Amino acid sequence: MSIRAISRWFLLVILMLGTSDISLANAFPGEKSARTKKKPHVVFLISEDSLNYEAHKTIPVFAQKLRETKQYEVTVLLGEGTNNAFRFPGMEILKKADLVVLFSRRIALPHVQMQLFKDYLKNGGPLVAIRTGNHAFTTRGDVVKDYASWPEFVPEILGCGNYGYGPVELGTDVSISPEASKHPILKNFNPGGYHSIGNLYRVMPLVDKKAVVLLNGKAGDEIQPVAWTRMAGKSRVFYTTLGYPSDFSENPFNTLIVNAIAWAISGRQE
Repeated sequence: MSIRAISRWFLLVILMLGTSDISLANAFPGEKSARTKKKPHVVFLISEDSLNYEAHKTIPVFAQKLRETKQYEVTVLLGEGTNNAFRFPGMEILKKADLVVLFSRRIALPHVQMQLFKDYLKNGGPLVAIRTGNHAFTTRGDVVKDYASWPEFVPEILGCGNYGYGPVELGTDVSISPEASKHPILKNFNPGGYHSIGNLYRVMPLVDKKAVVLLNGKAGDEIQPVAWTRMAGKSRVFYTTLGYPSDFSENPFNTLIVNAIAWAISGRQE
């Protein structure tokens, strides 16, 4: 074989390898992203409570699946203590968090930790809140000294109220709000008759009139928003009243939360 022929053969091999690498990159964009830039850090704040819909069981499983996508660094903080004197071990990690997912119920935090969370939001930290996030810091009874509740979190950050609950036996039929069908959080979301066993949360009228309602829930003749987005200052906020334990076995629900995480983080990265 001549030197010219060898050169042509060598060039062809290089071109083939280059094309193969491009094909692999398109097939696994997440893995390429993980190698070339820092992965966003998602921190889950959850509480174990007999009335908190088994968040301490469903969230660790969901978080592990999220971690396995190799798109995110993931930390789950399971709090401890009584509701009126609660704390999250290692909560200082919020200083490095790119997103907080909140699924906690009626807890008061040490003043330092509550301020840490408020500072995170004040600095534009995005938030995804699930079900009992509606009353995450609305405690009942006396708060222990040196701890703080934050009932204003509901209207100020989530943009809603907490006006009670629909009948348990009816559950919730979930449907897309027609005006929001093109929203990126609803990409690949197909309710397909999605019925949540969880009862309907009553949140209307929403405090934030500019909130974008993504999903509605129906129980009997009653209809309430069950998922929406809004801006709280500089923070992108997504909240859903869904999150009953069996919801985590529903593909539409998991798609919803994964998309919400991506949407909320993307706002901070813009």
